Amino acid sequence: MSAACTVRIADDPADREACFAVRKEVFVVEQRVPQDIEYDEYDAVAVHVLAVREDGVPLGTGRLLSGEAAASKTGGDPSVGSLGRLAVAREARGLGVGVALVRAIEEAARARGLTALDLHAQTHALGFYERLGYEAYGPEYQEAGIPHRAMRRSL
Repeated sequence: MSAACTVRIADDPADREACFAVRKEVFVVEQRVPQDIEYDEYDAVAVHVLAVREDGVPLGTGRLLSGEAAASKTGGDPSVGSLGRLAVAREARGLGVGVALVRAIEEAARARGLTALDLHAQTHALGFYERLGYEAYGPEYQEAGIPHRAMRRSL
């Protein structure tokens, strides 16, 4: 089953606020990530994507970092972007929203000339990203008290 949703670049302030609201619900409320580390200086330069239901209700979000903003997360390779802050509202999980968001971020990355994407996956989500062509590398580590693995996919 797939969600009846639209994914778009969150260019206007209302879309950007919707992205932050989904992230707050998923990361800050559900996963108890401290709000002061959920939002960072990269939000100002990231490409944010927003998935909305046909009636405009926000279902999910994610972001793409490139250039200098991605360098600290990708080992400094300017051709590699960073996919992050992927969050899907509880009621929309399992409906294809996450897949649609990842594919939209990949499309935005290709449009910017990037050749690969890195991400920091929560370990429970490794299978999701593997099904989308990402491969884990390096050891497990903690971010915000949650186990993660680094992953990469060539575009």
